[in-house]
Amino acid sequence: MDRHLLLLLIVMARNGLCQNGESCSKSVVNSCSDCIKSGPDCVWCQKLNFTKAGEQEAARCDTKAKLMDRGCEAEDIISPENKLTVVKKVPLSQSFNQQEPIQLSPQTIELKLRPGLPHKFTVSFKRVEGYPVDLYYLMDLSNSMKDDLENIKNLGKDLFAALKSITEHGQIGFGAFVDKTVLPYTNTNEEKLRRPCDETDQYCQAAFGYRHVLSMTPSEDEFKEKVTEQFISGNLDSPEGSLDAMMQAAVCGEKIGWRNSSTRLIVLTTDDGFHMAGDGKLAGILEPNDEACHMQNNLYVKSSEMDYPSVGQLVMQLKKNNIQPIFAVTKKTKTVYQQLSDMIPKSVVGVLSEDSKNVVDLINNAYRSLSSKVTLTHENLPDNVRVVYTPKCEHPESAQDNKGVCNNVPAGTQISFDVTLTADSCMEDTSFTIRPLGIKDTLTVSLSTICECVCKNHTDVSGSAYCNSHGKIQCGICSCKDGYVGQACECSTDEREERAKRASCQKSNNTQECEGRGDCVCGRCRCHTTESGNSYHGDYCECDDESCEKFQNQLCGGHGECKCGDCICDADFEGSACECRKSDQACRTPDNTVCYGRGKCKCNRCECEGGYQRPNCQKCIGCPDSCQTKLNCIECLGFESGPFKKNCTVACSSILHYQMVDRLTLSSKECKQKDSEGCWIKFKLDQLVGKDNYTAEIQKQKECPEPPSVTAIIGGSVAGVAVIGILLLMLLKLLIYMKDMKEWKKFENEKKKSKWAEADNPLFQDATTTVTNPTFTGE
Repeated sequence: MDRHLLLLLIVMARNGLCQNGESCSKSVVNSCSDCIKSGPDCVWCQKLNFTKAGEQEAARCDTKAKLMDRGCEAEDIISPENKLTVVKKVPLSQSFNQQEPIQLSPQTIELKLRPGLPHKFTVSFKRVEGYPVDLYYLMDLSNSMKDDLENIKNLGKDLFAALKSITEHGQIGFGAFVDKTVLPYTNTNEEKLRRPCDETDQYCQAAFGYRHVLSMTPSEDEFKEKVTEQFISGNLDSPEGSLDAMMQAAVCGEKIGWRNSSTRLIVLTTDDGFHMAGDGKLAGILEPNDEACHMQNNLYVKSSEMDYPSVGQLVMQLKKNNIQPIFAVTKKTKTVYQQLSDMIPKSVVGVLSEDSKNVVDLINNAYRSLSSKVTLTHENLPDNVRVVYTPKCEHPESAQDNKGVCNNVPAGTQISFDVTLTADSCMEDTSFTIRPLGIKDTLTVSLSTICECVCKNHTDVSGSAYCNSHGKIQCGICSCKDGYVGQACECSTDEREERAKRASCQKSNNTQECEGRGDCVCGRCRCHTTESGNSYHGDYCECDDESCEKFQNQLCGGHGECKCGDCICDADFEGSACECRKSDQACRTPDNTVCYGRGKCKCNRCECEGGYQRPNCQKCIGCPDSCQTKLNCIECLGFESGPFKKNCTVACSSILHYQMVDRLTLSSKECKQKDSEGCWIKFKLDQLVGKDNYTAEIQKQKECPEPPSVTAIIGGSVAGVAVIGILLLMLLKLLIYMKDMKEWKKFENEKKKSKWAEADNPLFQDATTTVTNPTFTGE
């Protein structure tokens, strides 16, 4: 193996990628029987005292690996296995003789299955050389088949020769069909019913649906005699009653003469399509086909009373009676019959020549094709049982639903099939059969399911003592008498006693019973299960072993154990999810400190405090200015003044005199700050290892500013006030002047717009009538 591939596989295995595929999905589990019904990988631990305080007995149900990891011994694990018993296994026959040949082995088995657990067994098959063949020639005798009938009358010798080349024990029968003798399929005129052919036809037989002509016979002369007596008939429409004829030939076994031990073939020859179920309604025939034999005097008497069979009905009867159809049809109808053949297992379609002269070769080839194809399938399979067939031969077909297929199997060659059987759930005892299609031999499978546990008795422990004399041990747990409950049947179900004990299920006052994760039973918490099917545990159901942090999709990184929500890491690992090995190599600084004393080393990385930055917590981003924060301490240490004057030694213990320290300096800073008296002081701060460690070098001289002149301040203040007052008065005068000028300009503009004009008063009108006093002279 390539070295790199091997390394990859090792890494995958270490990281949990190559894990056992077993899983146990539990639902409601109260006993060992419930457990084994949950899935094929679920097993039960019957060890006494296996569960933790408050843990449900369902914790006894899990995969074998998980239970053993939790301390369950192999001898205490209950895991029922499938059981196969061969009841009958007669060896396969080497060749055919007059006795019943055996082609399938075994013949009867009994199988006990655990639900969900597959079981594989082998079935052998060997096609016996010279096995008998019954061939029933079923011919369409409608008008269009006139030439074909004449040729068949002369092919009897060739048919028997072909049959003898296959087997020495061959038989041939003969039947004919046209269609139902009702409208619209056949002309029901009385004269036409007696003679449905053209007037030019000298020989014509009356209309009929299906007629059995010759039962199975090994006699060539008898076959030729009966076929020679047949004449053409006729009908109206193109489709024929082929399915009616095939159904009667299949179900009327005694009349046809089918032998019990033989390969049964129906050769259907026609040049038209076929009617099927539902077509009978056109003639008012509503009664469905009952799949029964209705032959009287070799004639199908229910042809005009019963509908055509459906394809499904025909398929079922052909399969039930081990009949394999060969459709010898004309080229124009090949597509139709190919579609029919696709629905019928063990059937084949061949194309007839125009006069049917090639029918012998067609039958010979079709038989060899059918006999060399072995198809194993089943019948009456229960609903909750699955079967998968795996053929073991030179030419297997790809996997198919409910069947296994081997092609090109020569006679006398032994092949086998692996049959995998799975019962999905518990069920009552039943049986079904497995058989090769077209072959009488069958395998009967008697099937039952294993849904109960068989557990050992704990002889070293008294069941009465372990269960407090109120029950007995069953599969590691107590089965209590009526009126008692608890893991050891220690509690009575009396309501008054139960209420008195509920307080002991509370972790503290005013809290939920059993933390809301369980039920209080007899003063003890019976914990519920988690979402994954495991149990909460603890005296108050406060713990579960699944809620720990994960790393690389593994609980506690695969390097620790989850206990009550916290990872308990292995000795060499640390972290909240045990995700890294213990080491502080990358956290070490030049002075051999860890993270410069400003953080903790976890998973070989510094977790810095405050605003200190990785990788080693040396620099601080966003931290306050040390010159400002240490000013008060510098003032009290250097000049015995400032806010810390009274407790300078205690408040400023983080600052040491530079002459007293001989340690690694991380950074230096020159500072100039004003003290509480307003004087400038200068000092130098050297930052040391640690979060708040400094040395200080302080200059003893302060730079204090001279006091201000009182006279100059007062004089300047008065002059300033006077100047400001004058400026304000001038500004006010300017604003008033500007407003007056604005009003004056507005008045002048309005005056220019005014216009004076002379006009009559619109209210005054001249008189329309003048009156003069005649006596008035005007004097």
